[in-house]
Amino acid sequence: MNLKGIIVSFMKEQAYKPMDTYELSKIFDIRKTELKNFKKLLKDMEVEGQIVKNRTGHYGVPERMGLVVGKLQGHAKGFGFVICEDERPDIFIPSSFLNGAMNGDKVIAKVTREENGGKKCEGEIIRILNRANKTILGTYEDSPNFGFVVSDDARIYQDVFIPKELKGKAKTGDIVVAEIIEWPDKRRNPEGKIIEILGRKEDKGIDILTIIKRHKLPEEFPENVLNFAKDIPEEIPAEEYKKRKDIRDILTVTIDGEDAKDLDDAVSLKKLENGNYYLGVHIADVTNYVKEKNPLDKEALLRGTSVYLLDRVIPMLPKKLSNGICSLNPKVDRLTLSCFMEIDKEGTVIDHDIFESVINSNERMTYTDVSKILKGENSDLLKRYDYLIDTFKLMEELCSVLHKRRMKRGAIDFDFQESKIILNENGKPIDIKPYERGISNRIIEEFMLICNETVSEHMFWTNLPFVYRIHEDPDIEKLEHFNEFAHNLGYIVKWGEKVHPKELQKIIEEVKGKKEETVVSTLLLRSLKQARYSPECVGHFGLAAKYYSHFTSPIRRYPDLMIHRIIKEFINGQIDEKRAKKLVGIVDYASVQSSETERTAQEAEREVDDLKKAEYMSDKVGEKYCGIISSVTSFGIFVELPNTVEGLVHISDLSDDYYIFDERHLSLVGERTKKIYRLGDEVKIVVSRVDMSTHEIYFEIDEEKEEVTIESLGIEGEVIKGELSEVEEAAAGEVKEIHPRRGKKNFRKGYKSERR
Repeated sequence: MNLKGIIVSFMKEQAYKPMDTYELSKIFDIRKTELKNFKKLLKDMEVEGQIVKNRTGHYGVPERMGLVVGKLQGHAKGFGFVICEDERPDIFIPSSFLNGAMNGDKVIAKVTREENGGKKCEGEIIRILNRANKTILGTYEDSPNFGFVVSDDARIYQDVFIPKELKGKAKTGDIVVAEIIEWPDKRRNPEGKIIEILGRKEDKGIDILTIIKRHKLPEEFPENVLNFAKDIPEEIPAEEYKKRKDIRDILTVTIDGEDAKDLDDAVSLKKLENGNYYLGVHIADVTNYVKEKNPLDKEALLRGTSVYLLDRVIPMLPKKLSNGICSLNPKVDRLTLSCFMEIDKEGTVIDHDIFESVINSNERMTYTDVSKILKGENSDLLKRYDYLIDTFKLMEELCSVLHKRRMKRGAIDFDFQESKIILNENGKPIDIKPYERGISNRIIEEFMLICNETVSEHMFWTNLPFVYRIHEDPDIEKLEHFNEFAHNLGYIVKWGEKVHPKELQKIIEEVKGKKEETVVSTLLLRSLKQARYSPECVGHFGLAAKYYSHFTSPIRRYPDLMIHRIIKEFINGQIDEKRAKKLVGIVDYASVQSSETERTAQEAEREVDDLKKAEYMSDKVGEKYCGIISSVTSFGIFVELPNTVEGLVHISDLSDDYYIFDERHLSLVGERTKKIYRLGDEVKIVVSRVDMSTHEIYFEIDEEKEEVTIESLGIEGEVIKGELSEVEEAAAGEVKEIHPRRGKKNFRKGYKSERR
């Protein structure tokens, strides 16, 4: 444990009383010559929120001083919530107690009021540790003496004041970036200057560009990174062939989507004489070019992941690598890290080998073509790839074996309907259709999952620092919410002291093909925790895997790149005690950074999808559709259409009665008519309006649809109205409960990332 950790542990002890710098230096035997560095260490820990200094100059850990460290989540109405770093309820912050904090800021809050045994908290921001918004993206509005920028992010409710001399050439209606030069306080808005004019709202591509800017995603690679990439030779040096296993003669293919250009995984498969399968997964050896701390590595760590935004990709690595020398393009030699696994007929890996290799992929296959070949649908494809047909059939066979094994041990296999948004040459959405996940997709998913598990377990027993992909056990309270809802639909979930994923898997299997399938699956997914990267191997609950890591996509995910580096050093005998110690800090930082950049990418991808779905529906006002009620809240119901577009029927648009929110049954019930709108019900709607500024779609109920009442459903007992305060009702949809819509797509994207 380093000194920071020792100080925190010391301050957490029950006997500790807040001490000043002098007293702490005595305790830790700090010499006079070291005092300056010790003071700096305490200051750094204070900035990081690990410790707090009170008005008298005494230090302590926040929790022992009645304080909480977290991130502020703002709201359009001016209040906010502190999302805590440890497992505790979020803290509501009234607008008058924000004290200049803005959305995203890392803050220290003082809890001023608690209710319901600490489950509902109210507080005040007492210190801002780190400002999240150095710049604000928004619309410029001019006036005779000054201007102001209205943020595009509704969670930043303060307008940014722009002095006349700092507006540059900005005109009213311009989409601009303003740099904050003076932070807000209790009575004053932030002040800034215009540093970039992006264009007008109606300009082509400005919509997605504003999302990129808002999430502070990097658009271009720095010049030094591009120059470094430019100097990388296209040809593989002769010495690389000598030190690697040459497996170019093995039949190997890549299977990806039609649009993919960064091909980072290839597969090979044969059946052994003993009847076992011999599966090879070959992953691009990106670390051969992206060495630790070179310009490419620093930029990749900063980006953390590639971001896919419909009509463009923000890659983690320059195209020279991602689409070129690292991409496993067909019929060219490529450097790889291979994992060969001997798998028995039960799907158990009985032997494996991991080594540096050289491959030459035979074909660049697509999911669509492989699925057609396996179905025998296209004679031209069957003729062209006749030499691969037996291999593909064997892959299908192994896929089934591996899937059965995962299901047997209790993996939760969510199968959400995903959509593909089709854009024309001007970036306008012209169609939204379901994305078909065929047998070829499942083959690659199963092969990547088993490879990730095998590599992870192999490295776990080395006791070396490593980046694991973990999914912690769910919060029992959230699961009880889900269980109550499932029970009302006739499903029973059983668990003892600890819930096993197999019990939740049973529910997913039971609802398959039924009208409530999507709703039950979504609610269950939202009651689970989100997967993240960690140096600790605590297992992956959703996959029911004891060991798991991301090994298979180093072109587009930094954790994969990081663990490739560690694996290569280990198999080449390059990790001594000194290196292992150094890796502890490297792995810890990479885990946190990668988790954060993954969340940012998911939010940006979700926002672009929402934007284009809203744009697609904007000319469908007045049209009627059938959909499923996907969320019920105190302020209305969300309805999801077959093409995955989701819209809100606001409670004020249910004009035939006064509706009461039944939190227990997740439904809205008419006080007089007893008409009921329940999660999972099919309803007919009319598209009423689309708000392009917020990407929100609004529906109204088509009154021609047959009414559903409590009596017709046979629900007994008193309807329970959800006890929500005014503040909670105003914030509904933004708070992290299991019923609001926000966050659902993020969870889906997070789950999807485990598949490959």
